[in-house]
Amino acid sequence: MSLARVGLGTLPKGIRHRCASTTPHRAFAGPRAYSDCNSATKVAAVESQGSDTNEGWLFVDSVFPVRLGTWDIRRYIGYFRQEELLERVHSLLSDVKTHDFRVVSLDPHDKDGGVFVHFRYRGGEQDSALQAIIESLRGNVLKAGGVPSWAGISRGDVWLVKGRPWREDMNRYASPILKVAFDGPDVPEETLYNILRPYGRIQDLTQPSPSSISGGLRFSTVTFMRVRSATVARNAIHGAHISPTGTTLRTMYEAPVQAHVFRDYIASHPRIFLPVLFFLLGTLTYTIFDPVRVFMVEGKLEGWFNIREFQLYKWLRHTALDKLYLTSNSEDGEPTITPAEDVWRERREAESALERYLTDLPTTITFLHGPQGSGKSRMIAAALKDTGRKSLVIDVAEISKASSDMTLVSKLAQETGYWPVFSVFNSLNNLIDLASVGLIGQKAGLSSSLTDQLKQVLEVVGTGLARVNTTHHKRHERSLKQAQLDELKRKEDARRRQLIREGRWHDGRLDCVAGNGVMSELGIGDERFDDIDVIEVSALSADGGERSEKNDVGKKVDEKLPGAEDMQTIEAMPIVIIKGFESKGGGAKRQEMLDVLANWAATLAQNKVAHVVVVSDNRENAKRLAQALPSQPLNLISLSDADRSSALSFVKQKLRDAGVDINFNAQQRSHVERLGGRASDLETLVHKVRSGQGVEDAVEDIITRGVSEIRKNAFGDDLEDAKSLLWTREQAWILMKKLSKQPEISYYDALLDFPFKNDETALRHMEHAELIAIGTENGRPSTIKPGKPVYKFVFERLVQDAVFRAIQDIAFNEKIIAASESTVKSCEQELLTLKDVDAGTADWWGSRTAVRERSNYLLKKMRLAEEKVELLEKQNANLKKILSK
Repeated sequence: MSLARVGLGTLPKGIRHRCASTTPHRAFAGPRAYSDCNSATKVAAVESQGSDTNEGWLFVDSVFPVRLGTWDIRRYIGYFRQEELLERVHSLLSDVKTHDFRVVSLDPHDKDGGVFVHFRYRGGEQDSALQAIIESLRGNVLKAGGVPSWAGISRGDVWLVKGRPWREDMNRYASPILKVAFDGPDVPEETLYNILRPYGRIQDLTQPSPSSISGGLRFSTVTFMRVRSATVARNAIHGAHISPTGTTLRTMYEAPVQAHVFRDYIASHPRIFLPVLFFLLGTLTYTIFDPVRVFMVEGKLEGWFNIREFQLYKWLRHTALDKLYLTSNSEDGEPTITPAEDVWRERREAESALERYLTDLPTTITFLHGPQGSGKSRMIAAALKDTGRKSLVIDVAEISKASSDMTLVSKLAQETGYWPVFSVFNSLNNLIDLASVGLIGQKAGLSSSLTDQLKQVLEVVGTGLARVNTTHHKRHERSLKQAQLDELKRKEDARRRQLIREGRWHDGRLDCVAGNGVMSELGIGDERFDDIDVIEVSALSADGGERSEKNDVGKKVDEKLPGAEDMQTIEAMPIVIIKGFESKGGGAKRQEMLDVLANWAATLAQNKVAHVVVVSDNRENAKRLAQALPSQPLNLISLSDADRSSALSFVKQKLRDAGVDINFNAQQRSHVERLGGRASDLETLVHKVRSGQGVEDAVEDIITRGVSEIRKNAFGDDLEDAKSLLWTREQAWILMKKLSKQPEISYYDALLDFPFKNDETALRHMEHAELIAIGTENGRPSTIKPGKPVYKFVFERLVQDAVFRAIQDIAFNEKIIAASESTVKSCEQELLTLKDVDAGTADWWGSRTAVRERSNYLLKKMRLAEEKVELLEKQNANLKKILSK
């Protein structure tokens, strides 16, 4: 039968509370000794109904789950069992007949997990009657095993409601913090504690304080140890009247975390919060992201994420994709044409030096330098293919194209496999630093410089390289040990088979069957034995013979040659290639990156983590590496241009591989020899000839293109462009005039003469721009050559251009004329001074003789300068006639 039909009301929400005169539920143990309802705290608990009939309210807690928020889905379990639980509660309470106790209705308040019970009773003294009813109800509940509960755990209790039930359904969810407002005079702290303590242990109780809202009630905040205690107290005393003050208590839940509490704390304590936040972020980065980044670097080296390394891709390519094309390409996408390295004799010594470095433990860095097109990349690729070792290639030139620090770090991370990278956060960190200056008066220290970011990336990459090194070393060690064990087993099997063929093998296991002594003949058979075999048989048949044999095998495995372990270590090491290690261009960012890379490379080599090969076009860049590795000399490998015969053989081989069979005549050979041995120019020639162009025309095109490049790069498009050059037009012109007449000139002859005047800066900049090449002898500069072999003919073509030569000669002569006129003026000024000195000097002890000798020297110097001025002005006049034509 439904409860609605017996007058128990509808089924609204419920709350759980406890009575001030009884204890919290502890296995229904009865009231606490300290709990007493004195006359000072009497509340209105009943309503009078005639002369001897009264009404009141009870609150039964823990019948339903207490809702802690909108996300709490436990309430649906209570909904499904609500009618059953209410029937059980009604049956449990109806068994009590003390003071004619009778249940009028049950109103569930499931938001607070309880049920309000409206009851009637008869009794003269209300306090004693209510106390007796509560004791009877709790005794009956204890006999029945507890209050029915949604979870089957009977821990609820029955509490007298001392105020008026407030069955609200707002989004005010239960919490252990209860806000008690006083509608009237403030209730003392001791009195409030005595009222609320029976419902549960109180952790804190604040003094009455005014409300933040104008006209609001004063309140105290009570913090219970449990949410259940707060819900019982809230439903039991809400609306209660405290005598004799007449104060009415208003209760509501207080959220454990107030709105905007974090925001207010951060704004009030930035000096504490910001350092703690940054520490936590840094800890998160090191504990979570760095291991992931090391794994990604290791995966890039091992090729875990390279689809070309997957067995499925290789199978599909071998069985299907290659058959779709008429011509097959290699795995790397390069033509299958074999380069003609055997005809390039100049590379053999450099290849041998690189091979020796890669087959020895690294103690230094290999610096491979040579002009562009000299075959550095090809030689590195061939060396990596021959070794078969894992390699990491960092292209500095590609990274330096970045337009910002953020992009530069991202490109370096992309090339090294460093992921995830949050370079965009550095800009946010800068903004945070600016904000922290305004908040706490100093930078938070979260942002980092470009150098620090690069070091962080390379440090993680170094850790990944070390892990690859360790993994490969263990793998090589296992494979070597297994190979040695297999070899020993093979030799033992061969020896055993040989003894069996000769009839001299004895299996000691037969002794277990045939026995020993006389009976052992059954196990031995009719084999022939000698003294050596008897010793072998006794050793094999002895107890533990097999174990001793295995131990001997293990000892033989451990007794390896001294160089074997080193070879394992070397083969396990990855190879780091740093390409484009050039300081020209890129500005300060590139300089910082080169310094960081140099120090990182030195660390890898010194710690024997990897072999490091740095590739550069100019030997001057080795100074940066030498500073990073001061204790060890660099392993310098130089690549030069091939000689004429090797260059001619190279071109023939390339054309033959491309299917072009050509025999050069004398004129064609002379044209090919103009290109010298620069690989890039020879490759360009081969490409043009393969396209159907003649050898003479192809060489002429290369020279013509070189003329345009030199005019732009060495002299600038106009005067404004020439100002940005790191050398003057006169300095470039004088070198080109001299190098057009002879293959090389003396370095110091050019340095001491006009217009350099002992200033090496311009020469170094021109070498970096590859206009010239400076040769060395015994570690010092010795000669100056054209930057490319073909530049000699380019310089000749520029000098043979009458108009261009006239313009440059006029500008050069004017510089000399200006210098000579300055010399004449300085001599004139000094002669006037000497005239005064001579007038006031007596002709004693040869004083006038010194004046006359100095005057003669100055006159001779003036005459030479004047003659030079006159000569150069005549030359300029003739040159201007050429320009006027």
